[in-house]
Order: sequence, then structure tokens, then C-alpha cells
Amino acid sequence: MIKRQEIYDLYWYFAFERQNIFWEKLKGEKTPWTKDKILQEYKFCNSYRANDRVSQYLLKHVIYNGKHYSDEDTLFRIVLFKLFNKESTWELLEEKFCDITLANFDRDSYSRVLNEAKDRGIKIYNDAYISCANKAFGYAKKHDNHLALLDKMFKKDNIVKQLKECKHMEEAFNILKSYPLIGNFMAYQLVTDLNYSPVLNFREDEFCVAGPGSIRGINKCFLNKGKFSYEEIIKYMYVHQEEEFKRLNLDFKKIGKRKLQLIDCQNIFCELDKYLRVYKPELKSNRVKIKKKYVPKKSKIEYIYPPKWGISL
Repeated sequence: MIKRQEIYDLYWYFAFERQNIFWEKLKGEKTPWTKDKILQEYKFCNSYRANDRVSQYLLKHVIYNGKHYSDEDTLFRIVLFKLFNKESTWELLEEKFCDITLANFDRDSYSRVLNEAKDRGIKIYNDAYISCANKAFGYAKKHDNHLALLDKMFKKDNIVKQLKECKHMEEAFNILKSYPLIGNFMAYQLVTDLNYSPVLNFREDEFCVAGPGSIRGINKCFLNKGKFSYEEIIKYMYVHQEEEFKRLNLDFKKIGKRKLQLIDCQNIFCELDKYLRVYKPELKSNRVKIKKKYVPKKSKIEYIYPPKWGISL
């Protein structure tokens, strides 16, 4: 592989500086949390995926909310949440059905609630990434096809048993990917979120998938990736992170003792692509602008992590 050295080094700077912003916010420091004008102005995901607001909501309200759920209910709740990926949609369903479990899941009933919300002009999907919207189950509306997918996965196919029998993350990924409406990117996101739960415990350093944004970032970071696949480049970044931070004299402060994982390294390439649209616009891709400006949230996040990670802040 042949690196664009400036951009390659910028990858590590971005990871370092975005993580510093996380720590400054956590300490309650006043803005600006960085001198970097691009990071001040635009919205970027955290260096650690688990620190992002939606991931924290998933951990606190869907998986580890103080209630005990069966393995089937736990995984069902995660997939339902992630298909919409929107906190307000989850809260809408909770308000209507009190607690979200397989026992009270009925496609028609859930559909009515979501249809009523859409009729009132309420967005039910997060636009952070666009989920597949074909009519795989014959319904005209996207959410009806997603509800039919849930019904097939959890009520007809007993997918939980299949996932629990998997020894490796890639096996579970392939099971998820075999379903309609779930492509490579969504399957990797889903298997990562399912692995946050106590039901599954796959190693995170064995398998990754490069999403579209990550591929754009890699193409900007390397003049030529040679014989390496996109996934192998992500693994290269994972393996060499500590020596690269040291080489650049960047004191990267981890969460606990947890290194950046493959999913994090993958995401950082995506965020680097966004950053470069402003910093180096001459490095062109099919995206030329950053969609969202940074707007501070009033609510403060109390961070939690899967207990198996052994992290407390």
C-alpha cells in the first residue's frame, strides 16, 4: 500500500482530537473544546462508536435498563431499535405497548402506531444512515417491511438460537446478511450492537466490514492500497494504533483499557472522509459537503458500557 502521508497522519490526529473533545465535554468544560475550526463547526461521531448518543441510548434504554429480559427478547429489542435507530420511535412504541417484548409484538399493531405517527408528520427513521427500503415482504411502506422482517427473524426462524450457536462474529454476520433488507453494512452494524448484549460474546478483533463512508476515507488516505482489501487496511490501523499515536506524539486517552476496535477504526475512516471535504476538498468523492453542523445538546450523557468490557468512567 502507498500512503498519502499527510492524510494518513491526519487519521490519527482526528481520532486523537475527537477523543479529547469527548473527555473535555465529560469534564464539563466550556466550549470550544478544541482549537480545530472544522471540529468546532461540524458534527462528527466519536472515536469510539459506543460513545455516540444513539449507542448510549441503546445500551441504557434497550439492553441494560435495569429489567431482566430473556435472550430472545434482548436480541429482538436490539434489532427492532436498530432498524429505526431513532430514540423517539422507540419511546413511541414503549408508550403504546408499555414494554417491548416478543410476547407483545404484533406486526399489525406496531404498524398502526407507526402509521399514525407518520400521518402526524413524525419522522420514524434516523437519517444517520439509510436503511434498505425495497418491498421485500410485499408492503408499500418501508416500516411494514421491516416489521415483517422482525416477524420472520424472531417468530418464524428462531434466529436467536442460530446466533447463539455461532462461534465467530462473521458467522453471525452471515446469518443476518442472509435476510432481505439487510446488506453488508447493516449486518455489520447489527452484529456489533447484538454483541453489546450479554447474550453474545464474539471477539471484536477478528472481523470487520468496510462501509461506503469508510471506503471513501480509505481511498483518500492511500494513493494505492496494493494487495490489501479495505478490511485488511482497517485491521492494519487497529494493529498499529499505539505505535502510530506514539510516532506522532499524540497521547490518546482510551476509555478504560479498551483500544480502538475494528468497528471504531472503520468509523474513523468515515469521519475522516467527512473532515476532508472541508480540509482537502480537492480529494474528491461522491460526497462534497458535510451534512450537519454541530449543535450542542442540552442533556448530559451518563456513559455506560457493556459490563463485560470492565469500563467505568
